[in-house]
Amino acid sequence: MSEQITHPTGEESRWTSNIGVHYDAKKPLSRYIRWYLLLSLAVSAVWAATNGILMPNQIQMLEFGSFFSGADAGVDLQALTELGRAVAAGDVTPTADQTRQLALLSDFEAARANGLALVTTTSAIIVMILQPVIGVLSDRTRSRLGRRAPWILYAGLIGAVLLVAVRYAPSLVVLVVLWSAAELALNVAGNPLQATVADRVPRDRRGRVTSWTSMGAIIGGILGGIGAGALFGLVGLDFYLILGLLVAIATVLFVTRNRDASSVDVEREPFAWKPFLLGYASALKARNYRWLWISRVLFFFGYSTSTVLNLYMLQSYISPALSAAEASAMVPILGLAGIPFTLIAVAISGRLSDRVGRRKPFIIVASLLMAVSMAIPLISPTLPALFAQVIITGLAFGIYLPVDNAMFIDVLPDPARAGRDLGLAIVAMNLGQALAPALAAIVVSATGGYQLVWGAALVLVALATLTVAPIRERTAADA
Repeated sequence: MSEQITHPTGEESRWTSNIGVHYDAKKPLSRYIRWYLLLSLAVSAVWAATNGILMPNQIQMLEFGSFFSGADAGVDLQALTELGRAVAAGDVTPTADQTRQLALLSDFEAARANGLALVTTTSAIIVMILQPVIGVLSDRTRSRLGRRAPWILYAGLIGAVLLVAVRYAPSLVVLVVLWSAAELALNVAGNPLQATVADRVPRDRRGRVTSWTSMGAIIGGILGGIGAGALFGLVGLDFYLILGLLVAIATVLFVTRNRDASSVDVEREPFAWKPFLLGYASALKARNYRWLWISRVLFFFGYSTSTVLNLYMLQSYISPALSAAEASAMVPILGLAGIPFTLIAVAISGRLSDRVGRRKPFIIVASLLMAVSMAIPLISPTLPALFAQVIITGLAFGIYLPVDNAMFIDVLPDPARAGRDLGLAIVAMNLGQALAPALAAIVVSATGGYQLVWGAALVLVALATLTVAPIRERTAADA
């Protein structure tokens, strides 16, 4: 294969693995980035549309009938929320029927938050447990398509089919099962996809590559969120079908346009259960990897805690409150406000970290900016405050994403097991995302409101700054 190269003496350190195709020439690397960007865009569109719009609305629809039925079936939640605020301020004395409905509203608030937490936390825990297994298995895969391609292709197509099934979930229990399976399939594809960067891209180009691939994730988030928000009133939950089609197309194109070398003849160590099981946590024994892993958990724990209840916050936290339809349309608009800052930061931060030869300062700055942003809606529960928060968060996330991804590849304790250890790195993100809905639901249930959700998010992201500080980073001169 023309893209396969033989490294001269002294070049080995530029590569993580000698297995498969290496992209040292501009043309194959550009093609790889282009199709990686498309697949990253498709999967990110799923996360943005589902987590921000489709899933909260789907759960809200399922829970609504449990509390508001019969004569209450036509209740206006927006008006009832404003009535509750007026009663709390002492401006209105409710009737007996209004008091009953306000009690139902309080129970409904807790139920939808808990329902969303159940679905998202269950799926994230399942993914978290199985993610490193996929990494290990992809490292050991021997096929004509290479080590990673079979996992990306088949898991991506299965995930696309499961997205269609999620749309028709008739109950919360079925929704938990179907979404857990769909999220697992898409993550099974995503782990080997990320490992292709470690396999195929030289160390001195990873920052710019992860900048481009991160940009695909950001653009996908924009399109998924805006598309779901804008079209929800027209197509409703059928937007799941659009997402499934997009994932299927992007998966096939990536695998067919970036063919890897066959791994059929590559030797592998004999399999043994004990090393296999102990291998999950072996990377955490390495100091730099361990601290970066903990920092990622805390960063995504805090970030996800602040975002998981966005739709409900627009309906129940800010003043004046929005209706469900208005909130669904506003969520992607909020996300869009921070995108220009995210794109600029993504385009600069990865390349700049390559140039200066250090990643840690960028991660510290991003975490501090994120923590500062959480204080804004904590102090001012208004829509303008949310826009300000989103803009600063977008800048922080744009700095963080490509640099953190590149740094994980830099600190891999065992490059020969990149799939396993990068799978464990994805577990850090999934763990933070898994814990966030549960924490947010507990705060809402315990306090009856959303204000302290922001306080908890602020503390968690601030802690991420402290835990990245002990990392002893290898400089460009050391390399």
